[in-house]
Amino acid sequence: MKRFATFLRKEFAHVLRDRKTLLILFGMPIVQILIFGFALTNEVTNARIVIVDQSNDPMTRKIIDRLEASRYFDIGETVSDPALIEPSFRSGKTKLVVVFPSGFEQRLAHENTAQVQVLADASDPNTATTLTNYVSFVLQDFQQELSLTTAVPYNIRPEVRMLYNPQLKGVHNFVPGVMALVLMLVCVMMTAVSIVREKEMGTMEILLVSPFQPLMVMVSKAVPYLLLSIINVITILLLSVFVLHLPVNGSVPLLMAESILFIITCLTIGIFISVKTDSQQVAMLISLMGMMLPTILFSGFMFPVENMPIPLQVISNIVPAKWYYIIVKAVMIKGLGFQDIWKETLILACITLFMMVMSLKNFKIRLT
Repeated sequence: MKRFATFLRKEFAHVLRDRKTLLILFGMPIVQILIFGFALTNEVTNARIVIVDQSNDPMTRKIIDRLEASRYFDIGETVSDPALIEPSFRSGKTKLVVVFPSGFEQRLAHENTAQVQVLADASDPNTATTLTNYVSFVLQDFQQELSLTTAVPYNIRPEVRMLYNPQLKGVHNFVPGVMALVLMLVCVMMTAVSIVREKEMGTMEILLVSPFQPLMVMVSKAVPYLLLSIINVITILLLSVFVLHLPVNGSVPLLMAESILFIITCLTIGIFISVKTDSQQVAMLISLMGMMLPTILFSGFMFPVENMPIPLQVISNIVPAKWYYIIVKAVMIKGLGFQDIWKETLILACITLFMMVMSLKNFKIRLT
């Protein structure tokens, strides 16, 4: 028993001295509980909407106040020109547009009926359906209040239009998300174990004494996975078009170029993980847990980022999959061009450059 107690103290000492183990044991459950608690919700709140008020009368202002008072909407701006609707959707920030036609109050007073047009970005069908239902509920509640003060009941009818995805097919949201998730996992995980494998097999010494520079070593490790990932992208697109009947509405060369940029971004992240770790198991664990969960939670694929607290929204900006997901939806679903996605492209390029520089700085040219 004394020997067992001594051995037990030794094991406790090993565990308590290892900060990485303590972080996994205590830090990861806390972080996951907090993240999942805030992120896993189907409720849509603080969605940015635009109001097009062509009537600008007391009745429309009351309805706008009702929408603004609701926690579901964040009114970005109120305009009177319908020509501004398309640019607001192309920016990718607007989820819904509510249009009040001219003479709204007069038509409601004389004809006891009026129409409100509701335009939603249905590239994310779940969010679009939820938001249009919220608007309908607000209008219905306002209509009931008006009916209590008049002998003839008023009728405010919302005319709903779903842009980019009229049939509300889930594949429009599913395919871009799967592309981001598959490329992130495959590229990061495969390259994360590449350099570590050389360390464990004892062949790193041969690479270090060769005339290859560290940059050439990393590039040689990444190129095979780059080519394989491009094949993955082509396969996914072919399946999307011919099996899932989801056409590419934008430029295919632009979509491929953006995909290659994202693949390179993922490869540089995998190389950085490989440089900083000493075993394949650790590299695999970091690549799986560190990349899969952020991609699922913070890319906007499964859960709207706008629903999350501000700190989590800030964290989502460093997740490359978020920007690639936005790019794929813009090009593939909305048919937009480079002028509409250059900011997201620049962010991916900066992340790639940063990870490459950090990998080169941390690459050890000596094993001891």
